[in-house]
Amino acid sequence: MKSGAIGIGGKFGRGYATCRTQGAGWGAPAAVRVEGGSFGFQLGGTSTDVVMLVMNDRGMEHLLKSKFTLGGDASVAAGPVGREGSANTDATMGAEILSWSRAKGLFAGVSLQGATLRNDDEGNAELYGKKLTARDILTGNVPPPPDAQPLLAALDRYSDTARSRSR
Repeated sequence: MKSGAIGIGGKFGRGYATCRTQGAGWGAPAAVRVEGGSFGFQLGGTSTDVVMLVMNDRGMEHLLKSKFTLGGDASVAAGPVGREGSANTDATMGAEILSWSRAKGLFAGVSLQGATLRNDDEGNAELYGKKLTARDILTGNVPPPPDAQPLLAALDRYSDTARSRSR
């Protein structure tokens, strides 16, 4: 995600969403976009890597919509900071999305709050060679394309998926 501001600011990023499947690892990825704007006393620019984990069915329903607002329609909490093992979430531990980020650059107030997350139909067409909806992809109706294998292998390597299949 790229962010920049001189009084009026904006942010834009592209990425992929994927879901765990029942016992088979990770499903096919769907392209998504993050967009947002802001106004106020701000100056700077950053490039930020963001990972978001959708933690429950309600968060998943938001993800399947064509567009939703992070922090407005769906609750977002910061995930573990540094090397700590805990997450900062709301009092009931009910955040629908946990986010982690790593930024480069100088910018005060980087936040996903108020940004929109929307399906990237152009990105899906580019990856799959045909027009597909995020709902079709994320609900398991589409097999992962060969270009997605490095992402899915990395997710398997760093998640409990591989360990749970070997038990």
